[in-house]
Amino acid sequence: MTVHQDEPHAAGIGQRLNWLRAGVLGANDGIVSVAALVVGVAGATTDNAALLTAGLAGLVGGAVSMALGEYVSVSSQRDSERALIAKEREELRTMPVEELAELTALYRDRGLSDETAQKVAEELTAHDALSAHLEVELGIDQDDLVNPWHAALSSAVAFTLGALLPLLAILLPPPEWRVPVTFAAVLLALAATGAVGAVIGGSAPVRASVRLVVGGALALVATWLIGTLLGTTGIV
Repeated sequence: MTVHQDEPHAAGIGQRLNWLRAGVLGANDGIVSVAALVVGVAGATTDNAALLTAGLAGLVGGAVSMALGEYVSVSSQRDSERALIAKEREELRTMPVEELAELTALYRDRGLSDETAQKVAEELTAHDALSAHLEVELGIDQDDLVNPWHAALSSAVAFTLGALLPLLAILLPPPEWRVPVTFAAVLLALAATGAVGAVIGGSAPVRASVRLVVGGALALVATWLIGTLLGTTGIV
């Protein structure tokens, strides 16, 4: 049988794509949230120390929040997967005949004939009954469970990398160019990450990019106007 080298046959490809998609989303969060924060501050003041303090606070706080949220979410998912594995292992120990019949029925439902489904179920049960049931019934690979530490770290790194762009864009140019340069850099970055996320998810890149750019532009304009208003009225 010929194997196409350009097709993803490795185990865990779906999970890796999910992590990649999560990384793109984390970068988007970092870009938009920190950009909105520093642009709002830039509307009120040109002080570098204030901009740096606000940007770093947003970066650190956002990265920690993303990491914590992802850790809690993925930990709950892993706990659920472990509970399902334990349940399936117990059922195989106490009801092997019923479990074999269930596995046969599942393969029959997938289009195999009664004879073939029975043979496949028996052979897989003899080889590794637990893995066979987990894969067909639950879509779980017991050797490839989600890792909350990996998820937390990847989310924090993605958010930080995204947040660095608006932070540098607001600090490096001269004061009169800070806001325009930040707007341009952020909107270009959102267009790029929107396209990448769409390609990963198999959707239209142009539509995804337009949604992100429009949303990001609205967030930047809103926070800049608020900052300008507060700075003009002398509240800050």
